[in-house]
Amino acid sequence: MSKYHFNDIEGKWQEIWREKKTFKAENNSEKPKYYVLDMFPYPSGAGLHVGHPLGYIASDIYARYKRHQGFNVLHPQGYDSFGLPAEQYAIQTGQHPATTTEVNITRYREQLDKIGFSFDWSREVRTSNPEYYKWTQWIFLQLFESWYDKNLDKARAIEELQVVFSSEGNLKTNAVCDDEIEHFTASEWLEFSEVKKQEILLKYRLTYLAETEVNWCPQLGTVLANDEIVNGVSERGGYPVIRKKMKQWSMRISAYAQRLLDGLDKIDWPQPLKDSQTNWIGRSKGASVRFNVKEHDAKIDVFTTRPDTIFGVSFMVLAPEHDLVSKITTLEQKEAVENYIEATAKRSERERMADVKTITGVFTGAYAVHPFSGEEIPVWIGDYVLAGYGTGAVMSVPCGDQRDYDFAKHFNIPIPNIFKDADIAKEAYSDKENTVITNSDFLNDLNYKQATEKIIAALEEKGVGEGKINYRLRDAVFSRQRYWGEPFPIYYKDGMPQAVPTECLPLHLPEVEKYLPTEEGEPPLGRADNWSWDEKNQKIVANVSLSAVEGDDNGIYPLELNTMPGWAGSSWYFFRYMEAAKRDEVFASKEALDYWQNVDLYIGGSEHATGHLLYSRFWVKFMHDRGLVPVEEPFKKLINQGMILGESAFAHRIEGENTFVSTSLVKNKTTQPIHADVSFVNISNELDIEAFKNWREEYKNAAFITEEDGTFKVSREVEKMSKSKYNVVNPDDICEQYGADTLRMYEMFLGPLEQAKPWNTAGITGVHGFLKKLWKLYHSGENESFYVTDEAASKDSLKTLHKTIKKVQEDIENFSFNTSVSSFMIAVNELLSQKCNSREVLEPLAILISPYAPHIAEELWEKLGHTESISTAPFPTFEKMYLVEANKKYPISFNGKMRFTLELPLDLTKDQIESAVMAHAKTAQYLEGRRPKKVIIVPGKIVNIVG
Repeated sequence: MSKYHFNDIEGKWQEIWREKKTFKAENNSEKPKYYVLDMFPYPSGAGLHVGHPLGYIASDIYARYKRHQGFNVLHPQGYDSFGLPAEQYAIQTGQHPATTTEVNITRYREQLDKIGFSFDWSREVRTSNPEYYKWTQWIFLQLFESWYDKNLDKARAIEELQVVFSSEGNLKTNAVCDDEIEHFTASEWLEFSEVKKQEILLKYRLTYLAETEVNWCPQLGTVLANDEIVNGVSERGGYPVIRKKMKQWSMRISAYAQRLLDGLDKIDWPQPLKDSQTNWIGRSKGASVRFNVKEHDAKIDVFTTRPDTIFGVSFMVLAPEHDLVSKITTLEQKEAVENYIEATAKRSERERMADVKTITGVFTGAYAVHPFSGEEIPVWIGDYVLAGYGTGAVMSVPCGDQRDYDFAKHFNIPIPNIFKDADIAKEAYSDKENTVITNSDFLNDLNYKQATEKIIAALEEKGVGEGKINYRLRDAVFSRQRYWGEPFPIYYKDGMPQAVPTECLPLHLPEVEKYLPTEEGEPPLGRADNWSWDEKNQKIVANVSLSAVEGDDNGIYPLELNTMPGWAGSSWYFFRYMEAAKRDEVFASKEALDYWQNVDLYIGGSEHATGHLLYSRFWVKFMHDRGLVPVEEPFKKLINQGMILGESAFAHRIEGENTFVSTSLVKNKTTQPIHADVSFVNISNELDIEAFKNWREEYKNAAFITEEDGTFKVSREVEKMSKSKYNVVNPDDICEQYGADTLRMYEMFLGPLEQAKPWNTAGITGVHGFLKKLWKLYHSGENESFYVTDEAASKDSLKTLHKTIKKVQEDIENFSFNTSVSSFMIAVNELLSQKCNSREVLEPLAILISPYAPHIAEELWEKLGHTESISTAPFPTFEKMYLVEANKKYPISFNGKMRFTLELPLDLTKDQIESAVMAHAKTAQYLEGRRPKKVIIVPGKIVNIVG
């Protein structure tokens, strides 16, 4: 093979890597370890477009680089294969999600392999495989069998809590638990029934059942996470979403709020991502205050960061979903309140948080009692207060908060003035340290700090509040009313959840006739015929009628019908990759965990900041508490890759007509831009009219007003690359036309890794041309015969090589891959002009470029006579001496005007420099027989002859 036949070369080396398992990592190695990981993909039916591999290419370059540096590199890949899209496709087509998922995975694997990634496929993970989700279920049970001890600041086994209850009751127990906990002694605990004990333990477990406000999508028949909702509708399908109370499994991530904050200081993550998590967790210091409700045995709990403003409270606002609303609303206000609640349920939390201009609310008719003044305070509901944040209630201080002020003005609620300068007291919030309160006898002439301390002391003395640190972070809802997810290993006995024994896992997902909720509104698993637990024989059996169970306890109980959310499997998958051998016995062995520890480099999208990245940190801290893993953080260093944007094409249609106008002819016509598939458009922005007309029935008979030469031009716009915008570029097409090495280098060449950048297929030819030049560097003659000699390299060629080594190593370690590509281009051009064919230069050059363009590098390495993969070769060492200049090209000036240059050794003295310059023929030519008045010499810089 002499010509650069990139398709043949790439196919050859991909097959060799596969056969020889070139990139298989070992768990027992004397080499230092390095773990490089990508956020694993969800295998959609659309396959990959050129935007998807960006992060994978970057991580692969770094993984290959670390192998060259002598590291034992783990670089695995797998699939996040449970999820809503596969289920929705199953609903539409009747195909089992497992079938379509398998087809999609096969497609993804083909595409990934074509790009030449150095993945260790022997450790592949698929979250929907029973062999994997067995351990997701097992981790869930560890959470179910745990509680959080505040004194030790860690999770402990629930059995230990039961021992505490048996010996001393719960009077001294300092745990993260439900708000309403009854106190009991040891003797009372021992007298409780088993059901009563389970009810109490459920209030302490780290995963528990509770009535929770959720995002409910009726058309999809499931709960959605906040990040699955866009502009108040479901991201999948665009269906309406409402707020609804449902009994759900939740996880006490709130127990880890402070540790999640503290841990951010110990990891190398982008600051914006750290800020996102910090804000999401939302630590604030203030006071908890309890307001009695007049004529009701009820209290409204609020948390405020400004207890010093308590005398400015003139009304209270509850979230429409607050538990107390139905209890305290008067008959006169009942209809108005219920109508308001119904309307609010149609707005997502994000929508309500973002809408700061609309002011809505309804008076409940109830009054709270001020804990100090005893004044009656009207209680309203308003959708700007959210049940999921704080206590779902706020004490409104219109003279100190703009939103409270706007609400009060809108509804004509009196606004007291407790500050020295009223006018909404904006200064009190912007400069609280210097605010002096004057209009309250209790707080007269106290500054913020003094007032805060006095209020908190008074609240605690009266038993109506206390100082408190609060977190915005809420417990995570963990149930989904879907089919395609992990079944919960839980059955119900006497109405209480019971754990399926761990030795019975995995609890396989049952077959169902269709993937919709039942007619009674149960989740799809309610359609399964065999979905009951035989406690005696410890196995799944056919369902029995309720009457049979009620009449005779035959030991058969209903299994949980909900499934786990998508983030369950993704919260621990990085540990699964560590285990290569004992996957049936453990989720990961102690030996594997102790060796790999955690991920050294993680690359993925910033959109997962407060979802996957937060949940995985939570699970790892919990697993560390229970002695299951040796680390508290999953990912040491994280990089968010930017997005590759698509260049959409628009054909302009005259409004009200089925006529399209070429872009330059649009002028004053009123037109509507219509997305055209980019595959119909060439690099000159000319549309294939026939292809466009045949694309859709509605365009079949369309008319086209073309340019004078008969072409039809489209306009272009850079947008997110998406199938819906018809601007997707298939990486298979790029690999076929230009090669995977070209694709890899071009994606890096587009710009800095972290930034968004537009794709332009026209620009790829430059990178492809560079690889042809690289090939030519190792070959000569018309037939491109391989030609590399063992002759010593020239000084210039060694200089080119070593400046490239230095630059590329710095670039890789700084993740500046785009500038490395430029350096390679410069180096190859210089070496070609130097006619370099020396092995001394060309062999290390092949290693340098192999992380970026591994196929061509492997081929050249083999031609250089090596039998082992280039991936095993040590990374070239930079030698500074080759960049040290021995000579200087002096500009020789006459009376300040440069006339010619003269290269001289740098170690010459002034006298030697002057002698050499004066002896030069051109000096005599410019002096024309005159003797110079003086010669000014600055060694290493200039020579100026003054005539």
